[in-house]
Amino acid sequence: MAQAKRRSVQPTGTPLRTIRDHAATPSAPIALDAVDLRILRLLSRDARLSQRSLAREMQMSAPAIAERIARLERRQVITGYGVRVDWSALGYQTTVYLTITAVPGYQLGLVMEELSNIPEIDEVLLVTGPFDMLVRLRARDEGHLRDLLLNHIWQIEGIQRTETSITIAQMKPKNTAEELLTAMLDNQVARAETTAGTTQRNASR
Repeated sequence: MAQAKRRSVQPTGTPLRTIRDHAATPSAPIALDAVDLRILRLLSRDARLSQRSLAREMQMSAPAIAERIARLERRQVITGYGVRVDWSALGYQTTVYLTITAVPGYQLGLVMEELSNIPEIDEVLLVTGPFDMLVRLRARDEGHLRDLLLNHIWQIEGIQRTETSITIAQMKPKNTAEELLTAMLDNQVARAETTAGTTQRNASR
C-alpha cells in the first residue's frame, strides 16, 4: 500500500551533508588467516562457547585462543556477542519494508536519525533508485503498524512519501555468518593449493 505526505519544508541545498554524521562507517577489509576464520565460524554457531571449549575444538591452547579473540575484538572484527531472537514468539508477527522519499533538499541524515529513534525500526538504508531510503521494521499487527505510520513515521519532518510492503512469508532462518565464513575458508584452501602447485611446478623445472 502507498501513502503520500507533503510538507512545506524549506530545502537546505545540501541534502546529503549530514548523512556522514548519522550513518555507520564501513570498516576497511582486514586480512584473516584460517585460524581466525575457524574461530569466527565456531562462535557464529554458538557465541556461548568458552575459550577452553574453543581451544579443544581448535587443538590450540586456551591462552592462544584468548589472544586471537582479543585481537579480533581490538580490530573490530568481533563487535559484540548476542542472541538470535524469534520475534514472532515475542508478539512481533509482521515484518514490514518501507520505502521513503524525502522532501527535495531536506537533510537526509536528520531523517535517518529520527527513524533510528523508533524502537520497532530494525534497519535504515540509504539507497540508489527512485526513492531515498529503505526501512525494515517489526509490527505486532495491522493496528500497531497503523500507529507507527500515523503517529511516528509520518510525523518526521522531511518525509514526503512512503510506500509500505508487508511480508507474507519468509525463508527459514539460516546462519549466514557460518556460510560466508565457510566459503572464505574454502577460498583460502583453494588459493593455498594453487600456490603450492605453482611453487612445486616451478621447482621441478
